[in-house]
Amino acid sequence: MKPINVGLLGIGTVGGGTFKVLERNQPEIMRRAGRGIVITMVADRDLEKAQALVGGKAAVTADALEVVDHPDIDIVVELIGGTGVAQQFVLRAIENGKHVVTANKALLALHGNEIFAAARRRGVMVAFEAAVGGGIPIIKALREGLTANRIEWIAGIINGTSNFILSEMRAKGSSFGAALHEAQRLGYAEVDPTFDIEGVDAAHKLTIMAAISFGIPMRFKEVYTEGIARLTADDIRYAGELGYRIKLLGITKRRKINGEDGIELRVHPTLIPERRLIANVEGVMNAIVVKGDAVGATLYYGAGAGAYPTASSVIADLVDITRMHTADPEHRVPHLAFRPDQLSNEPTVPMDEVETAYYLRLRVMDKPGVLSEITRVFADLGISIDAMVQKEPQQGEDQVDLIMLTHLTIEKTIDAAIGRIEKLPIISGRIIRIRLETLG
Repeated sequence: MKPINVGLLGIGTVGGGTFKVLERNQPEIMRRAGRGIVITMVADRDLEKAQALVGGKAAVTADALEVVDHPDIDIVVELIGGTGVAQQFVLRAIENGKHVVTANKALLALHGNEIFAAARRRGVMVAFEAAVGGGIPIIKALREGLTANRIEWIAGIINGTSNFILSEMRAKGSSFGAALHEAQRLGYAEVDPTFDIEGVDAAHKLTIMAAISFGIPMRFKEVYTEGIARLTADDIRYAGELGYRIKLLGITKRRKINGEDGIELRVHPTLIPERRLIANVEGVMNAIVVKGDAVGATLYYGAGAGAYPTASSVIADLVDITRMHTADPEHRVPHLAFRPDQLSNEPTVPMDEVETAYYLRLRVMDKPGVLSEITRVFADLGISIDAMVQKEPQQGEDQVDLIMLTHLTIEKTIDAAIGRIEKLPIISGRIIRIRLETLG
């Protein structure tokens, strides 16, 4: 049978890995797909590098449109990244009747609704396993493996750079700045690490998982996003003393608000009990916990980036499309798991209505009556304290750190409490607030 011809846009780290793995494992892939899958054209601005990598086994061009418009290309693999020209190339490939594989989480989070609608009109597939979790097959699990379940919540470590930084801070007592520098030295963090450390990359991935899990459109602009740059070694140490670890989590869950169903979408540093498996995921690894009503909690763990892990997911998508591209479009698995006419309009829960527990660190005067003033504010607002630790003052100091853990509280209530307490004369500086999830 005639092989499937693939056009590759971008032969950088992931593109190079995809080319090598596809060539190396071609016999095994043919046994699974039923026919060969061959990259016959590659587009990359660095022609010399691209030609060296493909070694004459594929045509090389600097013009991506030459690949996208070529009549012999069946599937276009977009590994350029970003949301500019990548969007143009993907939409043009779809208009040309070609299937698309992409690892571009930002593109899907921001423009996925438009892209999937275009793909439905042309009867082609857009596959994106590599967009979330690198080599972890989380998209396949959510879209197909857990299809019998009503997904209740997802909580994931979905940015390896941030997880490496937090692991360094915990293991070595490093400052955030020192841990970030080490991540950059090792190549885990970009020169401009903003998307990673501010939670934007994780928000892109969470947007995609939430859409598949709950049958909602992509809602990136509605994701509450808070990064890790303000975390200190003190807070990571105090959390450990209390039996918790701090991770940057992407969290989405179903939630009743005012009697109506809603969806939480949030990325932020989170205390997790250290006994949880996900709390012990270290370094650049990713892990995602999915809670279904039938299956319970399931954990997906693995490399969230890298040439070969991500190539594994890209090629899995190529095999899926090869198997299914001749099938009636109405009988393929929908892009977002649910039938397009069955997507939900459940609203996103505003962040001030989110309910969770909290870690609070206050810098207070070391004198009698301090605790009673603070707890009076909590009592007035109906906030229940779960645990409290007061550290000893350093020699010559008259201020101490006071750490408090609350029970479940609505965000706007804790905000009100923080606002009142910070005005008290016994408080020095701002109160540090980190959300806490038991994931039970």
